Amino acid sequence: MQRTAYAIFVATLIAFGTHSSAAEPTPASVFEQRIMPIFNSPNPSSCVQCHLSSVDLKDYIRPSSRETFLSLRDQGLVDVDRPRDSKILHLIEMGDSDSDSLAKRIHAKNRAAEYEAFASWIAACCQDSELVNAAAIQPSIAAGPKASVEVIRHTRKDRVLDSFVRNIWSQRMRCFPCHTPAEIDAENAMHAKPLERHKEFVAKFGAKMNVFKETPEQTLQSLIASSRKRHGNDLPLINVDAPLQSLLLLKPTAKVPAKDANGNLGKPSSVAPVSHLGGIKMHTDDQSYKAFAAWLQDYALAATGGYRDGNAIPKDNWYPTEHVIRIKGLPADWPNLSTVQIFVHRWDSELDDWSPTPIAFTQCKVTPRKMVNGSLFVIATDDQRDDLSPEGETIPAGRVQLRLYLDRDEVLRDQPTMLIHRDVPDASAVIDAKFEKGFKNADVVEGEHVRMPGV
Repeated sequence: MQRTAYAIFVATLIAFGTHSSAAEPTPASVFEQRIMPIFNSPNPSSCVQCHLSSVDLKDYIRPSSRETFLSLRDQGLVDVDRPRDSKILHLIEMGDSDSDSLAKRIHAKNRAAEYEAFASWIAACCQDSELVNAAAIQPSIAAGPKASVEVIRHTRKDRVLDSFVRNIWSQRMRCFPCHTPAEIDAENAMHAKPLERHKEFVAKFGAKMNVFKETPEQTLQSLIASSRKRHGNDLPLINVDAPLQSLLLLKPTAKVPAKDANGNLGKPSSVAPVSHLGGIKMHTDDQSYKAFAAWLQDYALAATGGYRDGNAIPKDNWYPTEHVIRIKGLPADWPNLSTVQIFVHRWDSELDDWSPTPIAFTQCKVTPRKMVNGSLFVIATDDQRDDLSPEGETIPAGRVQLRLYLDRDEVLRDQPTMLIHRDVPDASAVIDAKFEKGFKNADVVEGEHVRMPGV
């Protein structure tokens, strides 16, 4: 019923725009007939095309035409000299440049109706000299989103997609071949077995096996749509209510189902305790787990309007690489399976010392052989981000210092996305890193080169 009512409302806006009357319409009459239907509609505006939350066209509308105009004028959202150049109109039509062609098509009629409604009303207001020159409105009653500009930008879908590519899509080969059909090459003889395995699973469990689609855009859309449709007590792939209880995170860190009395594996479970027919694909608290957790927590807050000011927004500046660091011979008193963060520091010639700011990090667990290894994430600075690739970065070879921080107090259990990076590391090492790709080409540090504090 709501969609039908909104369709009628949009049609009314369009129809109103195609008729004219002998008398010049007043700002108030245009506002009542064209703007108030937007304000009173139970449905979200076309802002949802580009934003997950935090902004709606209704946010810019006050109950009266006068208050709304003065509020927009005072915020620089209306150009009284060139009404058609008003910023509020540019904001509405930003959906026209959306790279998502389907979303652009779905919202086209709604967006056009909103644009013409505001354009007609603003034009009428700008012809009223008394209104144009009226005193500024009180800031306390000004219209606008409650969220800050930083939050509105952070919840844009293109920003969320970019983060998804860096933190989730870049790690998709951990799920090969069962959930990555687009990565299977039927012409490649080495993919014969993976192709067969994938077909078997799809035949048994259906198309839900195909978690990763051909593109990150398609994958994210599918994940969101699937997660909105709850199946019994099954946890969703993306759990906005409890991000760390998302199947996207729980499945690859879960063990295979328990065997029955006949020694056959049981059915995989999507309710707690979760089990995964593919077994463990990433370990809790390794670098991929950290990236998945960071994205899921951020998405949940962005999608539900959980951010209110810029101070709460995470930096979201991790860029994946295929460079691997492996360190052997760690101290015997470092507990097995404890979590370690490793940071990479370059030499700063101006300071004549190692830079206090790391360029990359990884996170891993201490093995029983007192070894750690993990793939690096570049930690981007604000001025680097436009030049970095969300699908993977390369770190130039060179001499670096590695600083190791042991999660002695297990703070990462409650804050899995935290970077420890204390003033004094628990160990360090200086190496001439090649930064080649893959685990077989890892930069290896022998225990004799690992230094403890004060040594």
